[in-house]
Amino acid sequence: GEADAAAQGPHDLDYLKANIEGGEGYDWYYASDADRTAQLRRPISDGAYGEHWVWRYKDIRNWWASQHHERRGGDRQISATPWVPGSKPVRFTELGCAAIDKGTNQPNKFLDPKSSESALPWFSDAGRDDFVQVQYLRAMDEYWGDPECNPVSELYGGPMVDMNHAYVWAWDARPFPAFPGLPDVWSDAENYYRGHWLTGRAGYRTLASVVAEICHRAGVTEIDTQDLHGVVRGYAVTDLTDARSALQPLMLAYGFDAVERDGHLRFSMRRAEPGTALLEADLVADEAGGLIAVRDPESEEAGYISVGYIVETGDFPAGISEATAPGSDDNSVARVELPLVLTTAEAREIAERWLAEARAGRDRISFVLPPSRADLGAGDTVSLKGAVWRLDRVERGEELRVEATRVASGRGRTSPGGMLQDSMRVTPAVLPTPPVAVFLDLPLLDSGRTAEPMIAVGAARWPGSVAVLSSVEDAGYRLETTVGRGAVIGVTETPLDRAEPGRIDRGTPLQVRLLSGRLSSVSEAAFASGANAVAIGTGEDDLWEVFQFRDAELVGARTWLLSHRLRGQSGTDATMPQSWPAGSRVVLLDSAVTSLSVDPGQRGLDRHWRVGPADQPLNGPSFTHAVRGFEGVGLRPYSPSHPCFVNLGEDLRVTWIRRTRIDGDSWAGREVPLGEESEGYRVWVMRGANLVREAEVDEPAWTYSAADRVVDGPGCRVEIAQFSPVYGVGPPVALSLPDP
Repeated sequence: GEADAAAQGPHDLDYLKANIEGGEGYDWYYASDADRTAQLRRPISDGAYGEHWVWRYKDIRNWWASQHHERRGGDRQISATPWVPGSKPVRFTELGCAAIDKGTNQPNKFLDPKSSESALPWFSDAGRDDFVQVQYLRAMDEYWGDPECNPVSELYGGPMVDMNHAYVWAWDARPFPAFPGLPDVWSDAENYYRGHWLTGRAGYRTLASVVAEICHRAGVTEIDTQDLHGVVRGYAVTDLTDARSALQPLMLAYGFDAVERDGHLRFSMRRAEPGTALLEADLVADEAGGLIAVRDPESEEAGYISVGYIVETGDFPAGISEATAPGSDDNSVARVELPLVLTTAEAREIAERWLAEARAGRDRISFVLPPSRADLGAGDTVSLKGAVWRLDRVERGEELRVEATRVASGRGRTSPGGMLQDSMRVTPAVLPTPPVAVFLDLPLLDSGRTAEPMIAVGAARWPGSVAVLSSVEDAGYRLETTVGRGAVIGVTETPLDRAEPGRIDRGTPLQVRLLSGRLSSVSEAAFASGANAVAIGTGEDDLWEVFQFRDAELVGARTWLLSHRLRGQSGTDATMPQSWPAGSRVVLLDSAVTSLSVDPGQRGLDRHWRVGPADQPLNGPSFTHAVRGFEGVGLRPYSPSHPCFVNLGEDLRVTWIRRTRIDGDSWAGREVPLGEESEGYRVWVMRGANLVREAEVDEPAWTYSAADRVVDGPGCRVEIAQFSPVYGVGPPVALSLPDP
């Protein structure tokens, strides 16, 4: 009846099993409705309900073992249907209970604001309760697994309920914790916390099983954990310690005590129910005068509680829950770190219960009971002098000497979810997709850089630290560097025509679509100082042009217009084509572009490169593979400038101006630094694509004699390139010559 239900509660496994077939369905626990309790707890027997039992639509045993009579217009038909009692097994195709307070009262009820069938089970306070779901499934499995409860058919030789084909509702195909941790993706995510889902809950352990395991590992086997209620989502014991220390965080979090009774170590939840009623007349007077009450000073009471815990999400971050005593001016703080995975609601309730117990625990009493009250022991609760007390110590002799602590009313046992709403947020998973890797063999961009190739790594969703590895073959890779920040990489959507280097290019803005990142305009001073340098190339070879832009305009999703440009920077005017086509690759040359260390002796030799997330396997699909070699363009001399010629009689005197790749921006000296070990130039006389004549000089001038001109014939041009002993010949500059 109702008193039984209130005493046992919805979590008691034996109580649930005893009432599986006791009501109009599996409606097992009621909190306060005496009429409903009386109706649903009547014993089941053949004909006990007469014609009323037909409405018990989940009365499986009677349905399976009885003949069936249809009702037409409310009248029961005399003739039975063809159904043969006990002829087929019953299968549960949808078996489940919501993880909600008193969910076993109506296991088929669920909360869904978008559904017209949304409803709470009878007498539920709507709090989350994962443990009642566990107990429901345990009760169903153990009850129907008992041959005494599940008779065998004489017709087909199997049990009435076929538990080998029982299907629990619901295991979701959406992976936990992405569901419910991504509420922006799943519109029903909030229903998970108090719904029927097993996903994410199936790995939980019952509190009783965890306590039993700790005790058994310590060699303590005479234990009683039947009164422990709750689930453990995760618990870490990180130190080599004893069983008592391992149990203490659990006792604090879940609110239970351990007492020795009759040779057994009994674990029981703390309760604030009145328990056994005692009057002062029931106490035994002794030399101390009977009842002794003590209250600790307020200075020993904490006014603020802080509980550290591990939050129930996919990445399990650290969390803190706090509770402050109402109206307390006390600044004393009590902190505890629990190595437990908890929901936000559970952690909050732990803090509030701990604070309430600490305030109530200031009151302690001691008294003496006669031997007739030997039924009371440590852990029991009694009501005395208008308060509830937990017996902490019972000394048995000619009388019972008792020490007790006041229990906070209504705080005796923390519900597994309470009324606080849980929520879970997880970081969206970063798919291990291969990043985009762009290798750049560029000239020196400033005096602070070395003549090394560089790599730019980008990704639409940055995977974190990216490893760059190399080897002479596709095996035995070594780590060259790691890239911690994604570069700004994109492609052009419009062509970029050739323009004069050294002059502002005010032509049509270049439209660029970025893979990731953003661009921005800069001031005129920053522009003149080299800001917003970009490398552009087709990616099919190592020919790159470096240009700058001052103005960037966002015109669409990751799409920019770049204008007010300086072209052919850092000597790349010599590699500037007539037009960079749409689809060319662009890389912003900022600090995200990383240098690669290449041995000078390996210049021009191909190496194998693998680039991918540092936390992914090297041979996995998230790594890109490339075979690349580098000529060392940072060592390449610039092309000469301003070639011209003068007539020296019949001869031609060809002259040019040397440029430098190192420290060439200063206006202090008469000439720019040489930048090479020695000065030298190659001169070619070309007719079309044919080489006619070649010469080497060590000054920026060359004389083309009249006799050589006659031999070479008309239609010639001269090409001049600076020579470096380290790199070789740089890009040439061309000059058309008059016919002899």
